[in-house]
Amino acid sequence: MSGLFDRRLIFVTGKGGVGKSTVSIILGLVAARRGLRTIVAELHSQERVQDSFAHHGARFGELELAPGLFTISIDAEQAMDEYLRVKAGPLGHAVSSSRLFRTLAMATPGMRELLSMGKVWELAQLQRRTRGAAPYDLVIVDAPATGHGVGILRTPKTFADLARVGPIAHQGRQIASMIYDRRLTAVVAVATPEEIPVNETLSLREALAHENLALELVIVNEVYPTRFAYDEVGSLERALEHFDDALARAAVRAALSEHARGETQHDQLGRLRAGLHLDGRLVELPFVFAEHLDRPELELLADQLEVQL
Repeated sequence: MSGLFDRRLIFVTGKGGVGKSTVSIILGLVAARRGLRTIVAELHSQERVQDSFAHHGARFGELELAPGLFTISIDAEQAMDEYLRVKAGPLGHAVSSSRLFRTLAMATPGMRELLSMGKVWELAQLQRRTRGAAPYDLVIVDAPATGHGVGILRTPKTFADLARVGPIAHQGRQIASMIYDRRLTAVVAVATPEEIPVNETLSLREALAHENLALELVIVNEVYPTRFAYDEVGSLERALEHFDDALARAAVRAALSEHARGETQHDQLGRLRAGLHLDGRLVELPFVFAEHLDRPELELLADQLEVQL
């Protein structure tokens, strides 16, 4: 989409299991190819991006995966320690070392999300508060699944409205200001061409609109290829009736089954396009017939996405 990589923040969300982490990596690869210093940030201490590249560095540190492409696993408690060190120096370090303080802070509803979003915001700053840290052109957030994904976008504004004054309110307003600025932040949804993921994507669009946020792009993952024309399907069905060989019959049945799945996916894609009302662009990524998605497969998918973007 024109302008997608002009943003400083891209949040990637969608139903669990549709390939959000994979799409986050692919977006990062495309951005890095375009010369953008890019970091893919994972929340809740996950390290799927590192695992995909078979790279492992210091826990919760910024790790370079490829030229121009970095990743970080964000942990709420680590983010709190960093925030207190920056804001309060030695006193902040002493406070964060208190077991009682940490327990109370982490038990506060929404505090983990606010701290994680604070670290995301810090990564996206041109002048970072982390000592010696270089700025990034783009931060891609592998966000939680759909419902929680909207909630985490809303969290900074909620804290700012509740606190009204003080450092939490100030920090919440800073983060919210960036999230709600469409010139700086984009939300990308990932779906597979199946009924429930399509339903969740359409619900996500409505939930974002309620928050005055827009769904900039929908990436439909694991789309089956169309292998047979209508007359070829008829030929296969007729051939099935005449084959005596069990192996041949099994192969034809598998081909017809794959075609039927592709047709079902095509119907769901049509429903998704109609439900989006053309206010968000939709692109497709093919199903990759591989046991694991390693670097070659990820680069291949990045090729496919780059053409469509």
